[in-house]
Amino acid sequence: MRYSFVGRSLRTVGEAVAVTTCVLLASCAKPVAETIEATGTLEVVEVDVSPSIPARVVRVLVDEGAVVRVGDTLVVLSTPTLQSDVAQREARAVSAGANLRELEHGARTAELRRAESDLAAAVSDAVLAAKDAERLQGLAERQIVSAQQYDAAKARAVSSAARRDGLQAALALLRDGTRPERVSGARADAAGARAALEGARATSRDLVLLAPVAGTITIRAAEPGEVITTGQSALVIAETRRQTVRVFVAQDALSRVQIGQPVHGVLDAYRDREFSGRVVALSSKAEFTPRVALTENERADLLFGVKVEFMDSTGMLKAGLPITVHIDAPVPAEKKGPAKP
Repeated sequence: MRYSFVGRSLRTVGEAVAVTTCVLLASCAKPVAETIEATGTLEVVEVDVSPSIPARVVRVLVDEGAVVRVGDTLVVLSTPTLQSDVAQREARAVSAGANLRELEHGARTAELRRAESDLAAAVSDAVLAAKDAERLQGLAERQIVSAQQYDAAKARAVSSAARRDGLQAALALLRDGTRPERVSGARADAAGARAALEGARATSRDLVLLAPVAGTITIRAAEPGEVITTGQSALVIAETRRQTVRVFVAQDALSRVQIGQPVHGVLDAYRDREFSGRVVALSSKAEFTPRVALTENERADLLFGVKVEFMDSTGMLKAGLPITVHIDAPVPAEKKGPAKP
């Protein structure tokens, strides 16, 4: 019994030592860093300047290395048929607009008066023809006039009455105005003609290529006299004021990084100078596809891409330079671990 008690005592002491050792090791564990540090290579945003239609280059106003601002004229192009196409579309727009206005305004006063006058004359003719036919009917019954004369008078009466009715219906249409369906169709035609004209004018304006962003000309790919096609680059502008870098962080630090989070970067040659930036994108998956079974070390090696953007007005940031990015990412209290004794 004494031996058993001693064994249990020794086992209890051993367990206490093991627990104490684990606590000491946990208290001595390296705390999680408050700042995430990663290094990447600066990249510049490049914009291709190209026409929307095939055209011939007339002038190129900038050379490689030139600094341009937004809206600066870069290249002047020409195409032989564009001006005539614009003129045709202008004429079509004018015609469609005039037709729409005519339908919306309806008949003019002079047209209404003319229609009323024609109807009055037709009514008089119809009344006279009807009376002639009625008078000849009695004479024909007494055989004073021939049946042919009576039939001719009766036909003139019917014809006069039909003409009267037709002019009366035409006057009613003039007074009612144009049908709404015809006005809607004419309005659609006018809108289509104006849209086509604006498209042609926009294409004409696109023959003068302007700088869409501020930056530096890095490539001059067109010369006067050359014909460039749709989408073919004439110039390339590097947006040097806005540069990006892609760095990688471990999976346990990704949750502490948010889009829009401020960062600062340091160049190797200028350790005492910091450049301000911000996080603009986070990768949604690891850089390699995990296998079904991963060891603990392999899981720790999973990295996620973080894109950072710097706005530089000094000209010190250059594409291709390595830059060390520091992301201030406070560690939640529950992840800091126990404080040191």
